[in-house]
Amino acid sequence: MNPGSPLFSNGDLADTLNQQLGQIANAVAGWNDDTLLARPLDDIVEELKEQFRVEPISLDRDRITAEPIADGSMPTRQFNETVNIRVTTVTLVVPYAGDRGLLMLRPRHFTLSPPAAIVRDGELHLYWAGALNAEANAIRQNIDKQLDDIQRWLDWGTPQVTAFNKEAAQRITAEVQARKDRLLANRNLQASLGFPMRKRPDADTYAAPITRKTIVPRRQAPAAQPFRPEPALADGQYEAALEVLLHQRNQLERSPSTSAKMGEEQIRDLLLLQLNGHFKGEAAGEVFNNNGKTDILIRVDDRHIFIGECKIWRGPKTITDTLNQLLGYLTWRDTKAALLLFIRSGSPTDVISKALVKFREHPNYKRDGQHATEERHDFVFVADSDPDREIKLAFLPFHLPKPPSTR
Repeated sequence: MNPGSPLFSNGDLADTLNQQLGQIANAVAGWNDDTLLARPLDDIVEELKEQFRVEPISLDRDRITAEPIADGSMPTRQFNETVNIRVTTVTLVVPYAGDRGLLMLRPRHFTLSPPAAIVRDGELHLYWAGALNAEANAIRQNIDKQLDDIQRWLDWGTPQVTAFNKEAAQRITAEVQARKDRLLANRNLQASLGFPMRKRPDADTYAAPITRKTIVPRRQAPAAQPFRPEPALADGQYEAALEVLLHQRNQLERSPSTSAKMGEEQIRDLLLLQLNGHFKGEAAGEVFNNNGKTDILIRVDDRHIFIGECKIWRGPKTITDTLNQLLGYLTWRDTKAALLLFIRSGSPTDVISKALVKFREHPNYKRDGQHATEERHDFVFVADSDPDREIKLAFLPFHLPKPPSTR
């Protein structure tokens, strides 16, 4: 006797996943125009990926528990008559994690005899019923066989789920980027025409995207004001400034006898000299910007393309204090910065490891950026005044040890 309904028999997994892929375009189209333009691309993509992500089922066989054993009866045929015989009923509760619906959908590979169980949120109930004098080993073998059978069906469907999640992530990124590009192009065209834009009656509302999961991802309210495109700071200029600094760092590290005699301001002045050679005198030091003076600031066409802060490592608190200082310098439009850390003593690997921890512990930290090496580590922070304004922050460690004193 095995009470419960057959698993994997209420639909086709491939068809269901394909239908979900078809809903991605609708979900992206459901976002309010201004909200989609104002929020960072990665935030929108991650929210939609979480909405569409399918979590494979994993059985937690180490946490199986048993219900109290009960006596019952089971109908059986004896001499062409149906009679009830007394049996022992064992019920086991198997915890699981993942999307419950996968237990109902038939994978691409299957057999004609699916396993059976009672499915509840986070739990599978498996049953065994038999003679009152049954041995524990026999019961355990029967339950293990049921579990192995369920796991076999789950393993058949997992590759389909993995492929779906990968394709969904790619489609979401492409759809969001394409819609952002279209909206921004339309806004730029509207601005170039010189006519005021007529407000639509439904401008303050938007259709909620189709939600597959019961937990709806957190959604910020639509932007209070229509999004207005602003000139974007070219990543190429920012990368060019970092390339100059990295090259000069390598030169300083190769000349320890020279760099050891230089103080923080002297090193900064040398870096400024190299930056001005590249940016034609647009780099300056100790410049007032917002709430303080920044060590390095590069302006091009009245726009800040680079803001940097130089510090000597004096312990983990150096990172926290410098980040607070640097974030205080940044105005609302400054979105690219760097922290240049001069390591005078100690193991560079150890110092860098401690510094990275402090970056990630900062309340404005959002995620790691594109580069993640000991040569350069990028982060994405948020501005104090606007959680939707992202700041690209490059961490550049300089190993400039003082030479041992000689007598």
